[in-house]
Amino acid sequence: MTAQAFYPIGTPGQPWTAAEVAQWRSTQVRQRSYEADVLSVIDTLRPRFEVLQYGRLDYAPDSYPLFALKSRDWRDDLPTMLVTGGVHGYETSGVHGALLFAQRHAADYAGRANVLIAPCISPWAYERIHRWNVDAIDPNRSFRDDSPAQESAALMQLIAPLRAGVLMHIDLHETTDSDESEFRPALAARDGKPYEPGEIPDGFYLVGDSEDPQPEFQQAVVAAVALVTHIAPADANGEIIGATVVAPGVINYPVRSLGLCAGITDARYRTTTEVYPDSPRATPEQCNAAQAAAVCAAIDFALAKG
Repeated sequence: MTAQAFYPIGTPGQPWTAAEVAQWRSTQVRQRSYEADVLSVIDTLRPRFEVLQYGRLDYAPDSYPLFALKSRDWRDDLPTMLVTGGVHGYETSGVHGALLFAQRHAADYAGRANVLIAPCISPWAYERIHRWNVDAIDPNRSFRDDSPAQESAALMQLIAPLRAGVLMHIDLHETTDSDESEFRPALAARDGKPYEPGEIPDGFYLVGDSEDPQPEFQQAVVAAVALVTHIAPADANGEIIGATVVAPGVINYPVRSLGLCAGITDARYRTTTEVYPDSPRATPEQCNAAQAAAVCAAIDFALAKG
């Protein structure tokens, strides 16, 4: 079913121009602080990690340094594990789950793996609790050559020298009720297309790579997270967000052709987490813990299999 959902910006059936993007931008209000929530935590981790500034977003009047945490005992003979969060700034547990892993679990892999963590890729959107960047671009459709999103381009530049050596990459996301109430209607309005109502899954799930799905890996991560929070069931069509469920809590997307963050390396094992923070069965702390558990399970599997 399609519907012409009301959205207060733009003309139905017509893609936004620069004027509509500017109008949309003017409605975005800072609701939380990247400096207080993220940079302050990164500062506490400096004794344990090498903190790399890999870019800066200058969105006048705001400016955001971009940081990654790198193992201090980095060795070229060890496999590299990449953890990314906050590609969509509104997906809170992606950011804080990555930081929680850094605080509580990363040290467990010293001498066994190199760990690189980029916890908040989209700080402008983090502060405004939004999916898009300042130009109304989705960074998680923009991991491609000549990326239109500065956030995506900066991360790709950081990863480029390491790309072939990454064994595992886990990208931490959420699926929220606001996907259906705000972001999908906004996307339809921005692109001048009809809005197609969807269904928000209740629980955690993973998005694997349809070109290289690694089902055993995906299922190992789901099994670990099931000890922390509930796993999303398939809907009446056997799907989650319109994709076929291939195992409990697992769907697949063609990550590279879609320009998703999970496709930026040659990692044998790659996945995208999706936590559901709006469930009455989950707390914010539980969502953060689920993300950290997913990271640990992903690294453990990759190390066991090599």
